[in-house]
Amino acid sequence: MKITLRTLLLSAAFPLLASCHHVEEWDGGMQGNFDALWTIVDEHYCFFDEKGIDWQETGKRYRARINPEEMKATDFFNLCGQMLNELCDGHVNLSSSFNTSYYRRWWSDYPQNFDERLIQQYYLEFDYAQAGPLSYKVLHDSIGYMRVSTMSGGIPEGALDVSLMSFADAGCNSIVIDVRDNGGGMMTTAERLVSRFFDGRILAGYISHKTGPGHNDFSEPYPFHYDTASGHVRWLRPVVLLTNRSTFSAANNFVSIMRLLPNVRIAGDTTGGGSGMPYSSELPCGWAVRMSACPVYDAEMRLTEHGVPPSDGCRIDLDPQLAIQGTDTMLEFALDLAADWREWIEKK
Repeated sequence: MKITLRTLLLSAAFPLLASCHHVEEWDGGMQGNFDALWTIVDEHYCFFDEKGIDWQETGKRYRARINPEEMKATDFFNLCGQMLNELCDGHVNLSSSFNTSYYRRWWSDYPQNFDERLIQQYYLEFDYAQAGPLSYKVLHDSIGYMRVSTMSGGIPEGALDVSLMSFADAGCNSIVIDVRDNGGGMMTTAERLVSRFFDGRILAGYISHKTGPGHNDFSEPYPFHYDTASGHVRWLRPVVLLTNRSTFSAANNFVSIMRLLPNVRIAGDTTGGGSGMPYSSELPCGWAVRMSACPVYDAEMRLTEHGVPPSDGCRIDLDPQLAIQGTDTMLEFALDLAADWREWIEKK
């Protein structure tokens, strides 16, 4: 039986739906909604131990601040959002009709390390091919450049075929794939992209799901595999991935899988993490809550919730002074690395 990530996600969901633990009924007041939120997170969030979070203490501390007599709905929402932010997780959100809470410090405390205008003006020269989130062009020294801005919405197979074939037709021996500021999206998009850079089948990683309400109630990790994109153009030559802290979620998983391929190196900054598959629920008042519930590991059973580091010797930041002069120091580093790999291949 072929085990895919899609199959594993479905199997991870059904135990949660079928489990027979007691479902609480909450009143519609602030105390009831707070208790509902705390309990939903307590039973489903997957990184308490990984992050050393005492959720009992956190709940007591924030519950003591509830004052129904003086708090407006917006005040109560902000209090709940502040509690969720203690999970330090960009996948954790509380959504109402008037606001959505969002933890931003997974990227805001770090250098941005990306300037879209810099790339567009000085490297692509406002002249490049584009299909959905995919932009591509052959740069100097016959090195291909591919920008993937998001994993949402999918990447057309035809666009991948044409872009990779254009690199081959131009005599490129190596390419740079820029996933800086790629905030993620669908894992199926990451799979479609990864499948262009290897032959046969690879172990892509492992996924685990909750089996009960306890913090350590998890299934044994299940392996999932990716198959090569049969019938489509593939690129088995050197690839340099360019990353920053805003490379998150499905883009983070894409990097974690690509880094284990022998023809790939990672350059830039550590990615933003976000390796937990989200789970969603609803409070009595109708507010929606989303959180990481199913941890995803790479093929070496490493959890990448805190990000994927660059390859050895490949950490580099964007120099803001040189950026003003039209130089992206991170892209220049990646191009030099790609050129070195090309020369290595030519000497073999």
